[in-house]
Amino acid sequence: MKIYPIETGNFKLDGGAMFGVVPKTLWQRTNPADANNLVDLSMRSMLIEDGDRLILIDTGTGNKQSDNFFGYYHFFGGFSLDSSLAKYGFHRDDITDVFLTHLHFDHCGGAIQWNKDRTGYQPAFKNAKFWSNKNHWQWAIAPNVREKASFLKENINPIEASEQLQFLDIPTGDFAKNTALGFDILFADGHTEKQMIPHIQYKDKTLVFMADLLPTVGHIPLPYVMGYDTRPLLTMDEKAKFLNKAADNNYVLFLEHDASNQLCTVKHTEKGVRVNETFKFNEVFN
Repeated sequence: MKIYPIETGNFKLDGGAMFGVVPKTLWQRTNPADANNLVDLSMRSMLIEDGDRLILIDTGTGNKQSDNFFGYYHFFGGFSLDSSLAKYGFHRDDITDVFLTHLHFDHCGGAIQWNKDRTGYQPAFKNAKFWSNKNHWQWAIAPNVREKASFLKENINPIEASEQLQFLDIPTGDFAKNTALGFDILFADGHTEKQMIPHIQYKDKTLVFMADLLPTVGHIPLPYVMGYDTRPLLTMDEKAKFLNKAADNNYVLFLEHDASNQLCTVKHTEKGVRVNETFKFNEVFN
């Protein structure tokens, strides 16, 4: 098995929205804001090469939305999914599986693209299966008012129409072992219904793709919860349980949205679980 970090783009969001009730004087220590109160974020996917399977976890936003839409998010940095795949010798047509942690636009938008004459949409990965779960899918296709702006029908409906959609089984508890994709999955409900957090055994370490359970290093303290989360108190409980386990077992955390840090580890302190070390991917896995 080989794993590669795939940078699909950087963007900016309001710092207050990213940290909920936490005052700016506190969160700006780790995530400094610009003059418009915007903080830098990444959209970092993961590519898993495992035998004859090439699994992409999350896809970024893609590029099919309008200029007006993208204008809200201030993209920067020059990264793209295609150039990042090419860096490692791959093309999107090589992808066999696209695993979507959840269906917010910054995680699944790149799964669907315009067709050739821009009259409709088609899968951006023509040879891949798209993986979600039934509970989250139903949640996304009939969105609540809070999440409606993040669940875009042009991202979601064409996946179902493609006949490439597969659903993973939902466990009795919150943890699914050895799933159809060859890795374990933690199911978390605080951010959105049945978000899926992959746990991959890689080079004698447990590598966890954090998605929106832990967007950045700055979100490690328990009260630092995004305003976007539908059940913030549940997020705090889920984070506490996960972070204690991560500290106990020296998990390596793969950060999807941290523009400065690709990986981190955590440790127990008198103040609770806190960041231990931060790394570039190739500093841990070379």
